Amino acid sequence: MKIAVCGKGGTGKSTVVALLAGEFKKLGMRVTVIDSDESNSGLHWMLGLEKQPRPLMDFVGGKKDIQGKMIARFKDGQSEPEMSILLRDTIPIEDVPADYRVEGDEKRLISIGKIKQSLEGCACPMGVLSREFLKKLRLSSHEVAIVDMEAGIEHFGRGVENSVDTVIAVIEPSLESINLAEKIVDLTSDTGANFAGVVMNKVSSDKAYEKLSEELKKRRLPVLGRIPFSEGIIDACLYGQSIESAYSGGEAMKIIEKLQTILGFETIPRG
Repeated sequence: MKIAVCGKGGTGKSTVVALLAGEFKKLGMRVTVIDSDESNSGLHWMLGLEKQPRPLMDFVGGKKDIQGKMIARFKDGQSEPEMSILLRDTIPIEDVPADYRVEGDEKRLISIGKIKQSLEGCACPMGVLSREFLKKLRLSSHEVAIVDMEAGIEHFGRGVENSVDTVIAVIEPSLESINLAEKIVDLTSDTGANFAGVVMNKVSSDKAYEKLSEELKKRRLPVLGRIPFSEGIIDACLYGQSIESAYSGGEAMKIIEKLQTILGFETIPRG
């Protein structure tokens, strides 16, 4: 099962990804987090891991090499969503070289690529690699891949969402993030992908939750759950600590229970 977590920048997508990863782990699932956000540098410590993996972009020859392949394919008349960069048809996680996946605390992290310097050019090669890797990634029935998408909606133009089983939108208490969630629903529908619902993050009070819920209801946006505002999460983000260890609320598990109802996946309860 592959889950894409989308949303406006600053809504806390990575926080939600880390919390969901921790709860899936408790259910006995093999959890792989895929970092598809070229600007996020802290996902590893949010997951309780000591270091970042080498980016897959380096494994396939680097950004310039992919750009060259893309140019050749454009000349052949291919559109970006049609392009193929990887030679293999299927990719089990175990076949990803050890340097390119970091493991610990029963979780794994794989990174598509990062912006390393100024004037590096567009992020299109990262989007192409992300789409194809996710499409060809093979998981068992008790494995879950949670994808931390880049902020915004540009990845929809590359067809990334066609490579996952469902899409989640993370919002904060702001009109801009709600508007973008509506756009994510429309774009997900246009691609034929499944939209699971909205996760409300940084909810400071029951009153704020009620206001947000009412606004989402007006817009017919399905709600998966909420993550309340947490001083523990703020401290973890400030000091580079594991999100899972900093937050003990049960809301993330409730979100997964809703996902299980929608998607029908099996878990392995631990004794």
